[in-house]
Amino acid sequence: MRYLESHSHDPRWNLALEQYLFDHADRSCGYLMLWQNENTIVVGKYQNTVGEINNEYVREKNISVVRRLSGGGAVYHDLGNLNFTFIVDASDAERINFRMFCEPVMRALATFGVTAELSGRNDITVDGKKISGNAQYLREGRVMHHGTILFDSDPAIIGNALRVDREKLASKGVKSVVSRVTNLRAHLPEGTTLADFKARLVEELGKSEPMEQMTLSEEALARIDQIKRERYDTWEWNYGRSPGYTDTRRRRIEGVGTVEAALAVKNEVIREIRFFGDFFAEGEVSELEQKLVGCRCEREALLARLADCDCGTYIRNLTVVELVELLLA
Repeated sequence: MRYLESHSHDPRWNLALEQYLFDHADRSCGYLMLWQNENTIVVGKYQNTVGEINNEYVREKNISVVRRLSGGGAVYHDLGNLNFTFIVDASDAERINFRMFCEPVMRALATFGVTAELSGRNDITVDGKKISGNAQYLREGRVMHHGTILFDSDPAIIGNALRVDREKLASKGVKSVVSRVTNLRAHLPEGTTLADFKARLVEELGKSEPMEQMTLSEEALARIDQIKRERYDTWEWNYGRSPGYTDTRRRRIEGVGTVEAALAVKNEVIREIRFFGDFFAEGEVSELEQKLVGCRCEREALLARLADCDCGTYIRNLTVVELVELLLA
């Protein structure tokens, strides 16, 4: 396992670094990256950016907005938040597996006397409150797992910057995003710093996997800058998936997340369709979208079109029946 700590707080550069490690770094080993961002909202790959942020507040507070490669929901980063990324081979038997990557974090917390649990689809909680959200990106036998750790973040900004799905909050039994999260610092021994926790996390990981410090070459740095310019600096990537369609259907599905279908329908036939939401994808969602183009938007036609389709290979845990019910909602 090669270990790299980014010293940049630019979210676009850090996401470009992640992508460089995933796409171009030596695949014979795994990678651990620790990083922090200045005030930033990071939206999931399949989310409608303008629907996830409080745009006026974001502009007023000069908060960056950038889209990541993985699915899941929008998160807020500041310098009180630590991000971790694992990049490793994914075995043929494994699909999305959060536990194997969250357990090292929970073991590190246990050395400070903090009991943490994996909760819901992708959260780490302490005393029932969220300290970490996680997401994954899988492609060509490789997995990128990244997560946040709320160490000493500003909960007021989290609550004001994000437009949180009220249905999602209700499913968690809470009234606001602020009441759902907690800072790790409040649960650690007095005087514990973020640097202390980072060192303990790397130490804990090193017990099971030798850690080798990684240095980026000038060639790598130039490639990262190129990725940043061509993807993460662009409006098209960060906002461009936002829908411009004639109809939308939206539903929160247990075990899946929120799924929104934006459709252009003419004479009851689907002409265009895009899926948005905080779901996780295990394949190219665009392939599922293409399967539905040209299909009549009625139950029997949709069921027939999707008869041989495993929707869960595109949107994790989604069934054909759930998808049809969404499209006919």
